[in-house]
Amino acid sequence: MLTQILVMAGVSGVCLSGDTVGETRVPGAAQAGATIQELMAGRVDPAADALWDSVATIVSAKGIEERRPRTAAEWKAVRLQALTLLETTGLLAMRGRRVTDKTAAPGPGELSAPEIQRRIDANHEAFVGFASALRVAGQQALAAIDARNPQRLMDAGGVIDTACEACHLTYWYPMPDSSAAAAKP
Repeated sequence: MLTQILVMAGVSGVCLSGDTVGETRVPGAAQAGATIQELMAGRVDPAADALWDSVATIVSAKGIEERRPRTAAEWKAVRLQALTLLETTGLLAMRGRRVTDKTAAPGPGELSAPEIQRRIDANHEAFVGFASALRVAGQQALAAIDARNPQRLMDAGGVIDTACEACHLTYWYPMPDSSAAAAKP
């Protein structure tokens, strides 16, 4: 079960170093690429889901199932998902990236796309901070995978979830009493 990874154009405009997500100034680079929602739907969500689904303890009437990668191929497949997550954090952080090209109405509790865009543009550094937090969480998952440690991978999955929710609560579905344009991660 090896997942293919699509390489997106525009990656050369991103510089990743250490524990931070950086960016180069390439005029119009993000505008020409995928939107944030496309990156989330096409890369971040599938990669995070694969990491979360790779380790679990499932208790049912049939008994207890301990799900974890066991073979070299399974560990490799999970590792590729962690790498996809890491690489995408740099794409998310690029200045000028649009939230979406669609004009669909927001879902229940969600802000409109123009409001989300306004919040990101008003404090891009905070948005980059959230992408950096996701990158750190992805690095923890990668380290767990390289150590072939299912418990550490499960723990890293919790850190990934926390990083995702912190950003979503700031930009997509903030609490009703939130009046800040963006919070720092």
